[in-house]
Amino acid sequence: MSAHTFHLFSFYAIVVGWTACAAIFILQRKRTRDGTKRSDRASVIGLALQSVAFALVWLGDRYPGLSIFAFGRWFEFLLLVIAVTLLIASLWICSAAVRVLGKQWSLRARVLEDHKLIREGPYRFVRHPIYTGMLGMLIATGLVYSHWIPFVSALALYGLGTAIRVRSEEKLLREQFGAAFDDYKHSVPAVLPIKF
Repeated sequence: MSAHTFHLFSFYAIVVGWTACAAIFILQRKRTRDGTKRSDRASVIGLALQSVAFALVWLGDRYPGLSIFAFGRWFEFLLLVIAVTLLIASLWICSAAVRVLGKQWSLRARVLEDHKLIREGPYRFVRHPIYTGMLGMLIATGLVYSHWIPFVSALALYGLGTAIRVRSEEKLLREQFGAAFDDYKHSVPAVLPIKF
């Protein structure tokens, strides 16, 4: 397989993953009358930074045949396998999280009048599984498609945007659920399923 063909195959694999991700958010979204009790506008800044990170990883296309690491064709194939595995896992995580959240899922940080503290599904392992899934999508794209400079920059921007959104959402959840949320926060990590 030529370098150009491999590059196109990698590109289309990533595009299919991102298309499936968009479909998850569009098709699983539960329409609801806006019963918002409180919201936090700061989360929009985090969303903007995350969006710039996604654009950056896509705009940083590397030349076909140029590897993110110069270890040869076998390593590029290994990265593609890792990326596709990450895509599949990320899609599952996002789908499961959106399904469990139901009408509570929203782009902006908010709590509803009848908001529930979700601790099931992927929320057993991380408090913000959608951000975990989107990070997986970002990493998969960077591994097979992006040049390393925009990839690293995108990771930094995504991390900053996610930190802002996590802080914004958790402020609202703490106000809503008090000690129950504090207990959840102390027992379950935020985005990566690793306790530091």
